[in-house]
Amino acid sequence: MSELSEKMKALGISEQAVNDVLFVAKRMDQKNLVNSFAGNISAKVDGKIYITPTGQNKGMLTQEKIAVVDENGQRIWGMKETSEIIMHRMAYDICEENGWDVGGVVHSHSKVLTAFSMAMKDVETKALPEMMGNFHKIPCVPYGAPGTKYILTMAEPYLADGYRIVLLGNHGSLAVGKTVEDAMNVVEACEAIAEQILITKYIIGGEAPLDDLEVARFYDIYKENREKRKK
Repeated sequence: MSELSEKMKALGISEQAVNDVLFVAKRMDQKNLVNSFAGNISAKVDGKIYITPTGQNKGMLTQEKIAVVDENGQRIWGMKETSEIIMHRMAYDICEENGWDVGGVVHSHSKVLTAFSMAMKDVETKALPEMMGNFHKIPCVPYGAPGTKYILTMAEPYLADGYRIVLLGNHGSLAVGKTVEDAMNVVEACEAIAEQILITKYIIGGEAPLDDLEVARFYDIYKENREKRKK
């Protein structure tokens, strides 16, 4: 065991959780879904929140830089945590209170989802089964000041209802998952879907929707998939 591993173990820190956040941060940086000043990633394990630090290049993070904050809000490892930890903590609390199995949160400023948030538009379609069956839609909620509890206040009903991703007005997206990798996968999938909808509805000028019965069928599939994520 390395000296660093021994230090983490002595503090009750999960090295696996640190590595999970590192992996997601680096992958999202490679895919241009986050940058040094925008976006943050966290995992929650045994009451502790493992989160990317403030103002750091996500592609250059190391184990020593990942912030670990205990149940009392005290940082016990790493660099200063992002101010958006308020939003992450709220997301965990909302999901836990409503019975959703959530252990990871990803806040992204990916290009297309953020563009929809700046335009205050929901991402929705009746022409793409994968979108309807997996996510129903991506709702956009009114603006709330970054770094405060108000950024997530209007999103609470959607997270409580089991939506895995919401757009934060003028501020990108927030996704939740059973693990931080699951939350990352949601962002990646929804960024691609949002780009397809942008091209179809707003550049080409319209979509060819499925009939109402087929749309309803995929909404039922969404509800079935949603229930599988209960604790």
